[in-house]
This record gives sequence, C-alpha cells and structure tokens, in this order.
Amino acid sequence: MNRRDFLKQGSTTAGLALTARMVEAKSTPTTPIPRRILGKTGERLSIVGMGGIVVMGVTQEFANNIVSEAVDRGVNYIDVAPSYGDAQERLGPALERYRQEVFLACKTGKFDKAGSQAALDDSLEKLRTDHVDLYQLHAISSIEQVDQALGPNGAIETFVAARKAGKVRYLGFSAHSEEAAIAAMDRFDFDTILFPTNFVLFTQGHFGPRVIAHAKSKNMGRLAIKSMAKTKWPDSMKPGERWYQKCWYEPCSFPGEASLAYRWTLSQPITAAIPPGYGTFFRLAMDVAQNYKPLTSEEEKELLAGAQGVQPIFPQHQA
Repeated sequence: MNRRDFLKQGSTTAGLALTARMVEAKSTPTTPIPRRILGKTGERLSIVGMGGIVVMGVTQEFANNIVSEAVDRGVNYIDVAPSYGDAQERLGPALERYRQEVFLACKTGKFDKAGSQAALDDSLEKLRTDHVDLYQLHAISSIEQVDQALGPNGAIETFVAARKAGKVRYLGFSAHSEEAAIAAMDRFDFDTILFPTNFVLFTQGHFGPRVIAHAKSKNMGRLAIKSMAKTKWPDSMKPGERWYQKCWYEPCSFPGEASLAYRWTLSQPITAAIPPGYGTFFRLAMDVAQNYKPLTSEEEKELLAGAQGVQPIFPQHQA
C-alpha cells in the first residue's frame, strides 16, 4: 500500500468502505494478539488497545463490526472518553455482548468532585454497563490540574468512592505533561498511567522516558498513546485541510513507517499501545501486534533516521 492509498483510507469514505469489507470478510486471523500484565493490577491486556475515537462519527453498524472483529482477533482492551463525540453511545450497544470479555477503560476531564461524578454516571449509562474496569483523569497538563483533582472536593474523591461502590475497579490518569504526571504519581497511589510514547517524542524531544521509568519504579500499569504520532500539522494548514480530521497531530502517513513506529512503542516497557482513531490505523496495529517482533537494529536505524529534525508534538523537556 502506498501513501496515497493509505491517506484515502483514512477518510470518511474509506471508513464506510472498510465497514463493507468487514461485513464481507470470510474469516478472521486465528493467531491471537499477545497479552501482557498490567503492572500491579495483574490484569492481562492485549498489546494493542482500541481507542474509542475509532467509532466516533460512524454508523452503529461500523461500530458493531469493528468491535466484533477486534474481540475475535484477541483485543480485550478498549479505552474511551466523553470528549470523543458520540463514541460512548456507539460503544455501548457494540460492547453489550462482549462486556465480560473486555477490559473497559474510561476517562473524565472533570477534575472536581461534582463534575467527575456526573461524568461517571453519564458514561456508565451510555456505555450500558454497571462498572468500568479502569477510570482515569483525562489529559492532565499542569500542576494546577493535579492540585485540583487530588485536593479537597477534587475528582479523586469521586474515584475512591466509585471504587468502593464497585463502579470502577482500578484508578489511573493520562497526561500530556511530564511534570504533572510525576507529581500525580507521587501524590496518589494510582494503578495505571496512559502517556504519549513514540519514537519522535523520545528521541527528538526527550519527552517520556523519565515518566515511564518513574511509573515502572512504582509497578504501575503503563499504557501508551500517540504510538503512531509524528509531528504537528503545519501552521499553514487549516483544520479542514488535514488528512485525518480526528487527529490533532500529524500521524505517520506511510504504512511502513507507521508499522515500525508501532513496533518501536511496543518495544518499550509498556503493556499496550493505542493507535490513532481510525479503522485503518487500528487494523494496521492489530496486524502488527498479531505478528509482533522487536525491531532489528537496522529497522530502528531506518525509523530514527526519519525522526531527525522532526518537531515533537509536545515541548522538549528541559532537564
């Protein structure tokens, strides 16, 4: 597949075509996707996770089909958030028959007690479940947000009460800041962290290694996002001109590079990685995961050569 075809498959039209292909598919690969232990939780998750944004803005038929295909191929980790448009409404019906087979993670961007409680109740209703396996603070980006979430009347009070009531099993957070991530880990005994982990960020921005190391020292479950991210969209490009409307960053657009990038992320000390929110990327990630092998030195050299001089999507860490 060349870059042009890959980009075309990322469009809405391609999404509909993908649905048709899945409906017509005669068989599903029989080799199960490998699983790894999620830190101190002891849970075993598929090394590829399905981001709920994959089913944002699609038909219920598409959502049903891609969830069924994912579960059939061995994916048991699905992550969603209220900010992903109508993704929760699509996942709810699609997941009903598989709920006991899937580790369902959800998030809230509300860092206060009342707001996070309302968000949790709404998510449970839309997802058609009485509990989620992992509930996370979403996209912590500053120390101020850590202070709010973990302070008096903060979201953490909702989280702890929900765990006690059986509405959530494990507690975690995602973050877009190294400083905020480390502060959150030091101030509360979280079970998991969901953090950007990719070849450009690590090698060009020095962003991420110390967070992963800190989480590992606490035996936290380490989950990766932005695995196929590459750089920021050009300033001259308007949002409507972007090849992938659901990505605020520019992903690896060549399938070969995207595959290498995903394998690079899987070679880090993480449990699972979530690809960008399109069926094309997700299915590519499942293919890679199904036959996963660590990068050879030659492959890593090729991948990292393409990262030279590329602007990371998050600011460089100042040591």
